[in-house]
Amino acid sequence: MSKQCVRGHVAGLPAWDRCAVMGVVNVTPDSFSDGGRWFDTTAAVKRGLDLAAEGADLVDVGGESTRPGATRVDEDEELRRVIPVVRGLTAEGVVVSVDTMRASVAEKALAAGALLVNDVSAGLADPAMIPVVAAARAPFVVMHWRGLLEGANIPGRYTDVVREVVDEITARVDAAVAGGIAPERIVVDPGLGFSKGAEDDLALLAHLDRLFALGRPVLVAASRKRFLGKVLAGPEGTPPPARERDAATAAVTMLAAQQGAWAVRVHEVRASADAVRIAAAVAGAR
Repeated sequence: MSKQCVRGHVAGLPAWDRCAVMGVVNVTPDSFSDGGRWFDTTAAVKRGLDLAAEGADLVDVGGESTRPGATRVDEDEELRRVIPVVRGLTAEGVVVSVDTMRASVAEKALAAGALLVNDVSAGLADPAMIPVVAAARAPFVVMHWRGLLEGANIPGRYTDVVREVVDEITARVDAAVAGGIAPERIVVDPGLGFSKGAEDDLALLAHLDRLFALGRPVLVAASRKRFLGKVLAGPEGTPPPARERDAATAAVTMLAAQQGAWAVRVHEVRASADAVRIAAAVAGAR
């Protein structure tokens, strides 16, 4: 199977001829990596446009932090944060994904022009999510998830992390299809950093082929995450701050693109946009 076949296409989205780059706009005051920087609607829209100008193929807009220990915001507040940004970006022709666990937010974001729903809970947090996405005929990201991270990170205890993650994602894909979402509209995401330690995340990156075997496009969201900090920690064991992990993020982008990932989700776009183009050029020269 060629890498091009592995990458796949998601119905309802543009067909990119290489690994796509999903830029992140967190409209939150408490994101682990850039909380508060784009909390204002005008600033968030400008950020999304800047990411697109730097090479993002689509922009993921979220109004609720999923970092460990984050407290959930109420529905009205999440809508207030997200919908104006979605409208502002889609009005400028940006392909927008909405990052939400709430069906009501997904529904209104899709009505405002978003094309993709990126639910880190894969429909587990809100039973109405899958029916809403199915009714809209929207693409849907199925991420591996073992529960909310409120209070503290839920520890992931795995005997075989790759097998268990693949099995649990498969169950959620089956639930999404049973709920009416067409298989060709489903993307899978291993959920790096969610109830996983650094060794788990590295094992999943080393075995992306096991996810590709599910026959669905794969999204890799490693940007600035804790496992990168652990790998980069100095002799004292102190990890670099999140914003100093962008070079490492670009390295993961290259690895994911070479293996055939459909897309990577990143906070800083330019280096990853370059990386996916270099990976495609090298693959084309083979």
